[in-house]
Amino acid sequence: MTIGTEPATFERNPEAADLVWDAIEALSEGIAVYDSQHRLVTCNQRYVDMFPMIGDLIERGAVWEDLVRAGAERGQYADAIGRVEEYMAERLASGRAFTKTEGRQKRIVALTDGSFYETRFSPTSRGGFVVTNIDVTERLQAEAVVREQENILRTVLETSPMVIVMARLEDGRILYRSPGAVSLFGNTSSALEHYVKPIDRENYISELRKKGRVDDYHITLRNAAGELCATTSWGRLVEFEGDTYVVTAIMDLSDQQEREAMIRRVLEACPTPIQMTKADTGEVLFSSPETISLFGRVDSSKQFYADPDTRAGYLKKLRRKGSVTEFKAQYLNAKGERFWGAVSARLIDYDGEEVIVSHTRDLSEQMQIEEELAQQQDQLYQNEKLSAMGELLAGVAHELNNPLSVVVGHSLMLREDCKDAETLRQVEKISHAAERCAKIVKTFLTMARQQPARMQRVDINEIIQTAVDVARYGDKGDGASMECRLAEGLPKLCADPDQITQVFINLILNAEQAMRDGETGSEITVTSRATKDKKGVEIIVKDDGPGIPDSIRGRVFEPFFTTKDVGEGTGIGLALCHRIIQSHNGSISLSSAPKGGSVFRIFLPVDVAAPPKPETRQIHQPTDRKIRILILDDETEVAELNAEILTRSGFEVDVFSQASKAVQSMQQHEYGLILSDLNMPETDGRGFFEIIKRDFPHLIDKTGFVTGDTMGRASQTFLAESKRPCVEKPVSPKELRGFVADIIASAEQEPE
Repeated sequence: MTIGTEPATFERNPEAADLVWDAIEALSEGIAVYDSQHRLVTCNQRYVDMFPMIGDLIERGAVWEDLVRAGAERGQYADAIGRVEEYMAERLASGRAFTKTEGRQKRIVALTDGSFYETRFSPTSRGGFVVTNIDVTERLQAEAVVREQENILRTVLETSPMVIVMARLEDGRILYRSPGAVSLFGNTSSALEHYVKPIDRENYISELRKKGRVDDYHITLRNAAGELCATTSWGRLVEFEGDTYVVTAIMDLSDQQEREAMIRRVLEACPTPIQMTKADTGEVLFSSPETISLFGRVDSSKQFYADPDTRAGYLKKLRRKGSVTEFKAQYLNAKGERFWGAVSARLIDYDGEEVIVSHTRDLSEQMQIEEELAQQQDQLYQNEKLSAMGELLAGVAHELNNPLSVVVGHSLMLREDCKDAETLRQVEKISHAAERCAKIVKTFLTMARQQPARMQRVDINEIIQTAVDVARYGDKGDGASMECRLAEGLPKLCADPDQITQVFINLILNAEQAMRDGETGSEITVTSRATKDKKGVEIIVKDDGPGIPDSIRGRVFEPFFTTKDVGEGTGIGLALCHRIIQSHNGSISLSSAPKGGSVFRIFLPVDVAAPPKPETRQIHQPTDRKIRILILDDETEVAELNAEILTRSGFEVDVFSQASKAVQSMQQHEYGLILSDLNMPETDGRGFFEIIKRDFPHLIDKTGFVTGDTMGRASQTFLAESKRPCVEKPVSPKELRGFVADIIASAEQEPE
């Protein structure tokens, strides 16, 4: 939804204006323009979506300060919680500061849902300003992760007893030394002071230049007390701020026992699973506490593997390269359960034997995230296809509505007038067939609609129980057993009970038919429970039937896709379920049960906002007064049918297929009611209504629309703006009479 109109500079080039507005709508940033009085002139849909709690207030003319206050009071902004007035004072102060400065101003706005927006204010030449909101949530999170990693590294270096020295290659000037280095060497300024002879450093640097790295380099150094001590070093050359530095980790070998004890303490304190094992036999030499927690206490690393043959391939690769990184395989945890893990290892020589030093990473959580991401991508794919299908169905429904209106209307009128039994029987057949077609059109429209029809507070357990009862009622006696496992104390949800009930009925009946056709399985279980984060409810429909093959599992929610024989299935059932759950801001997914069968998981969010109470529609009877009605519809047969229905009800009706001729008649006659179609070739319903507002304002409250296109965005926007009633084709005579009576009664209640 874009608020506002096209700029004046594009009045002579509508196509260019459309391209500009389409481009603005396609931006990932939220953009809004305010005038010199801080009133909203226009914004793109992204700007509205960024502030869901005040989306209903973001409209042309809304004052910026009012929107900020509404967001603060409704809990939109994290910084405003518990301090609305202080927050408003800060925002208004920054706003006043902005108006006194030139150029762009920006600030970070934190929302209570965890999002962060970088809000930029840019002044306009007319005294207003442009607000640009950029979602920087991921960037700030990434920066926080980097800072955390830097803090962790700094903490590790500063708390580690290891001797680490970073010195410039050229002259040995020390840039960094760890506390361990200070303890060993004192507060030296140059690494040259650590060597007994200058040639010792030259040899070390020479070896380092050859390979770019040095491992386990044995050399005698001088400590802070001036004493000689045997050490081993690991060195690397690094580039930093334009200079080359030598980073050296030094280990004092003068006390082997202390060194080994220190290593053991470090390894045991390490929060990752680290182990040392003999390459040939797998004998465990060392296991960190995390390793024992993951694998349990074992004597051989061969017991780690779910498949014993896996270790042979791992060892072959390790011996060929000397090290492996992220070797993925299935392992057995301390409980004997399988899990996917990744091992990084190095092969070393220890006391004359091949020893593997390795670190194991549990991939369970990562794979779960990847699976959820894949499901989200699949859901996005399904949403895109359903959106395209919705447009197709809306178009098909619109094309069918007009001829169906004629068939349904005339068949119902014949049913009312017919006295002959045989003729009435034939009329009944025509009527039933026409009504069936109308229901199909209604189904198409239901598939195309984006929002649920009737939202209210519901008890999800009651809906589940109702669906199961309905499914059991239709059971012929040889169907599957159905069991409900419903958690108590679940929060009430905001949902359309009829639509959600239909979803569960569809899933249960699909499972029952699959088990019956496949002659496999006999149990269907429906489970409800609150999600771990308490933000919604999860419903699981599980069966022990034949299941759905992997090859087609990703297509089950596609419109018109079915595995049933021709004539036995339409392929709309699961697609409709997907659309209904999606319109409730939920999700539905399919997986296989561990022991066979299918598992449908449905998530429905907890909506704390109470739905509006439905308005009670008062049914009015047709008036006895003689009222002249004007019908404008380019479909002549539909217009004549509606005219005949209303004429029979005592109205005087004029029918026109062109707006220009209808306007001429309105200038010559006094009409008590105007009925207009929306989509017409020359002047459409919007244009006709603009003429009524300009030239016949007294007829605005006496105008209604009869149309087959209520799905298009333009039609929905116009009907919302005009605030005039609309009835959807095909219309039965009874519906049309009631619609007309309602408009007349409402117009008569309006003050003069």
